[in-house]
Amino acid sequence: MLDIFIKGGITMPFILLCSLVAVVIIIERLIFFKKIRVDEVKMINRLRLTLEKKHFDEALSICENNPSPITNLMKVGIEHRKYDDRVLKDAIMDAANLEIPKLERFLSALGTVANVAPLLGLLGTVIGNISAFGVLGGPEGAGNYQALAKGISEALISTAAGIIVSIPALIFYNYLINKVNHIIIRLENKVNELVLLLGGKE
Repeated sequence: MLDIFIKGGITMPFILLCSLVAVVIIIERLIFFKKIRVDEVKMINRLRLTLEKKHFDEALSICENNPSPITNLMKVGIEHRKYDDRVLKDAIMDAANLEIPKLERFLSALGTVANVAPLLGLLGTVIGNISAFGVLGGPEGAGNYQALAKGISEALISTAAGIIVSIPALIFYNYLINKVNHIIIRLENKVNELVLLLGGKE
């Protein structure tokens, strides 16, 4: 394995770095989304019962102990419950907009890795091919097709490595972007529901 890495050329360390960055981001994002996952219907029903009893401190505690985008919106809504519906809606919308950067954190970096890794592999192959064809230009290079074939074979290692890193990075990037988009749509749909739930609560 180390021998293949060495033969891959000067771009291999950068491709390895890309793979490490991708793995760290993917693991961090999967843990994050697992952490914020709650049953929204049960959570809102639980908060509705608490709010009907005017136990606002308890409702805030529920939100703080179950962190998620929807409970963060509920927390802001409860804190602004004494304002009119327009101000309440604006506060919840502002809170929703603040959630988006948290959801999209590091995803642009993952997308960059998915695009850059195969380019680094291609660069390594081009550099390797230049060296391989340089063999033919030497005094002992004429007709030395075996050395040329070996050089090209080694040069292609970096391309393969770049593609191997890029494919899973791209798959997870699309998966995570799709997950973020669904959460954002749900948040937008919940704003009016939260305003109706919290409106008039004092």
